[in-house]
Amino acid sequence: MNQQAFFALLKAGLWEQDDLRLSQFNDIDFSAIYDLAEKQTVIGLVTTGIEHINDVTVPSAVVNKFVGKSMKVEKGNKAMNEFLEWFVERLRERDVHAILVKGQGIAQCYEKPLWRVSGDIDLLLDDTDYEKAKVMLTPLSVDVEKENKIIKHIGMTMQGGLVVELHGTLHSRLSRRVERVNDEVQRDVFDGGKVRSWKNGGTTVLLPSPDNDVIYVFTHILHHYYIGGIGLRQICDWCRLLWTYRESLDLSLLESRIRRAGLMSEWKVFAALAVDWLGMPAEAMPLYSPDKKWSRKAKSVVGFVLKCGNFGHNRKAQDSGKVRSAWSKTIDFANHACVFPLDSLKFYFHFLIDGIVLAFDK
Repeated sequence: MNQQAFFALLKAGLWEQDDLRLSQFNDIDFSAIYDLAEKQTVIGLVTTGIEHINDVTVPSAVVNKFVGKSMKVEKGNKAMNEFLEWFVERLRERDVHAILVKGQGIAQCYEKPLWRVSGDIDLLLDDTDYEKAKVMLTPLSVDVEKENKIIKHIGMTMQGGLVVELHGTLHSRLSRRVERVNDEVQRDVFDGGKVRSWKNGGTTVLLPSPDNDVIYVFTHILHHYYIGGIGLRQICDWCRLLWTYRESLDLSLLESRIRRAGLMSEWKVFAALAVDWLGMPAEAMPLYSPDKKWSRKAKSVVGFVLKCGNFGHNRKAQDSGKVRSAWSKTIDFANHACVFPLDSLKFYFHFLIDGIVLAFDK
């Protein structure tokens, strides 16, 4: 019952649904719901859902706990936005032009952007600007992770714990077919100028165009689903992006890219998840099919998502150590094969080969 009540609250917050009724769920444990919302990093959405309850009186102590946490999220987002405003301006002073992906850009698709739990600042750059940004950012960092030179990715931690990740590619590490489509998206952004903008304070921040962003967000979800774990927040982001731009998306281009990437089964399953579990209006979900087989598979995916939480962080302690972590990923691929038999096998071998290449690159 607690899980059902959690999803009812999440849907109400995600879509700002009025007249939420929870009396159908007996003996709701709001502490358990709070823990679920924390693990899935959707505390702001569930707090919003609580505001729409019409038939159950939520104890004031519970309300205060949810609101207090959401206000803390809001404070963190304001600080991140201020840093992002300053940082983007510093990059432009050095003639470095970056595209903000995921995170604070996607947050603008929500009714309450500041209540979306933030993560890192992810910037996509072309080859020249990637190198320039790396040189500029390193002296400002308190910690710099080892760079993945193959996919051009490096993360740097600023004072206060804020992490900036530089991306020279949008590669997902799933398959060559997926990478070819992601490379097409990246060319469309940089060579085709297909971007949108967000006015953050006094600075205009560039984001991928909706048609391009949808592909990147979805392949990023699949990267974490197959390699490590994924949480509900990331899937909610995808839903809100699709919803916000539902009237302007090029659906024929979207379908062509999904087919060429070989990800139609994954799209159908996650579309069923969005409609069945998150309340996404079916008419707004591209390529949605009401076939029950997709719903059955979606239920399996939900079980994995609830187990793993935000990017698989719920399992990190138990998966510590390279051998145990690699074994855990192998088990995940085996479990995913029950949902996506062919793709799981293909992606697993690609993952293994990619790991061998990275090992020799050290």
